[in-house]
Amino acid sequence: MRLLGRILVGSLLVLTSLAVGAAGGSYLYFHQSVSDVQAHTPQVIKAEKSLDVVPANAPAIALIIGYDQRKGAEFSDTSRSDTIMLVRADPRTKTISMLSFPRDLDVPIYCGSVSSGLDRINSAYARCNAKGTLLTVKHLTGLPVNYLITVNFHGFKEVVDKLGGIWLDIDRRYYNKNTGAAYDDYANINLQPGYQQLTGQQALDFVRFRHTDDDLHRNARQQQFVRAFRDQARSSFSPLKIPGLVTAVTHNIEVGEGGRKLSGSEVLRYALFAYELPSGHVFQDRIENVQCMVGCTAAPEDVQQAVQQFASPDLEASKSANAAALGQRRRQTAPPPSRVTVTVLNGNGIPGAAANLSYLLAQRGYPTAAPARGQAADAPVRVFHTKIYYNAARAGSPAAAKALKASLEPADVEKLPRRGRLRALDSGSLLLVVVGETFHGAIAPVSAPATPAHHPAAVVYDAAPGKELLQPLQKKVRFPLLVPTVVESGSVPDPAPGDKPVRMYWINGRENKAVRLVFRTGGNEYWGVEETDFEDAPILADKSFRHDLGGREFDLYYNGSHLHMVVSHAHGATYWVVNTLLDSLSNETMLAIAKGLKPLSAAH
Repeated sequence: MRLLGRILVGSLLVLTSLAVGAAGGSYLYFHQSVSDVQAHTPQVIKAEKSLDVVPANAPAIALIIGYDQRKGAEFSDTSRSDTIMLVRADPRTKTISMLSFPRDLDVPIYCGSVSSGLDRINSAYARCNAKGTLLTVKHLTGLPVNYLITVNFHGFKEVVDKLGGIWLDIDRRYYNKNTGAAYDDYANINLQPGYQQLTGQQALDFVRFRHTDDDLHRNARQQQFVRAFRDQARSSFSPLKIPGLVTAVTHNIEVGEGGRKLSGSEVLRYALFAYELPSGHVFQDRIENVQCMVGCTAAPEDVQQAVQQFASPDLEASKSANAAALGQRRRQTAPPPSRVTVTVLNGNGIPGAAANLSYLLAQRGYPTAAPARGQAADAPVRVFHTKIYYNAARAGSPAAAKALKASLEPADVEKLPRRGRLRALDSGSLLLVVVGETFHGAIAPVSAPATPAHHPAAVVYDAAPGKELLQPLQKKVRFPLLVPTVVESGSVPDPAPGDKPVRMYWINGRENKAVRLVFRTGGNEYWGVEETDFEDAPILADKSFRHDLGGREFDLYYNGSHLHMVVSHAHGATYWVVNTLLDSLSNETMLAIAKGLKPLSAAH
């Protein structure tokens, strides 16, 4: 059901392409559809009063709640929030970040201003509907929430089916048949491993699965769905599907907004924003070190660490991690404080705020300068967050602004206007800082960003299992099969009950074939190798980097600092190594496995 939450992002971006690419009549239909998704049920209208207004040009945060009243094996006469996810869109950094909460996470529950005690986070919805979940998440994270999106169980399936299905990489065999026995109180599922197009029901089965793993893996499956939805909408969405898709969205999704009603222009703005994101600008965050027994627990510091990563996505994380995996050293671009001159202006109306921050920065080693021509250190407007303006004509100023931002959070980085009152106050400093209302007389301690270290790949050289599995299949496909001669230490081919650890199947209708190898680690995680002549797969649309490694070109796909997929193109086919759901294989291990893919004739 967290999948449903992800549908938010995908739905909005699809709605955007509606207005941009459809004929004139569809434009009016779009605006009527936006009206239909506005808050209209009593519970969402009530919760809407606890939402925060989005400041102009500021990041927006949406809370997505997926709920259902199940029938059959998992029947409950009380609706439960199976999906609880925050999605943050930042127009300044052009990033989207997602943070999912395990539904069994024990947290203080809020239905009002006072906690009613510890309980599982999904109980907040059962106790006091959407408002309870909203208040509980706000208290847990300390974040403002600007939008509330509720999605029902049926809507998820309908939206996926109206899209024409969803392409997903299934990491292993998923099978369960509910017999009605007490020990088998789980939903039916029957999915084979490999990259494939799923129906709405199959996709729902996949993202809700919890029979043999836990909420952490379920969160990962749901975040995988969100990325897949966006990739597919960008690469292969047809305007002909718009009317049915919009109907499915408006019948099953409800949106509340802080301060006012959702407008068509807002939906378009966020949808276009999601559609046009640069590669590597979607971040999937999770709470680390969650312990799950009967319920799940997480230390407050781990929750806050996840919140910080969610609210301040590190655009350099994948670059730093990639350099470390390749054994390269990244050049530091930010100049040291001693070479960064700063002019500070008062933008919060509190006497002495600018002088106080100037003093603190000077103590940190930043040379400070007074405004030009002896003018008062007052900004022309009041600001909420502190603003850091960089002089684009000066080398190193953008990097210097980003480095200073870490000490002044919450803060926004912007280019100094070429003209106007701010420019007139500038004395030629590298940075111009306007103190905001969120500045309370202190700055954060210096914390150098963690530099990933290079570690040896955890692999062994063993071509025999892969060669034995692939040899009988070579004559059945039209492209050369590559054998993984290098595998993660402790991994073995995974023969699911009644199946083999290799699967050959038709993909993309009956136009292409694919072969999937599944490996299981010692920690019961699953990684795989996919080989196919389907070269336009939507999953390949958003690569992070391309590198020549040992004379072969590879495309690298990162989730933040984790290398999730390594892809090579050769012989009219595509070969990719896929990490586990939780990206438990190290980046170096992933690269070593990919470089170890060799033709059958050369595998020894």
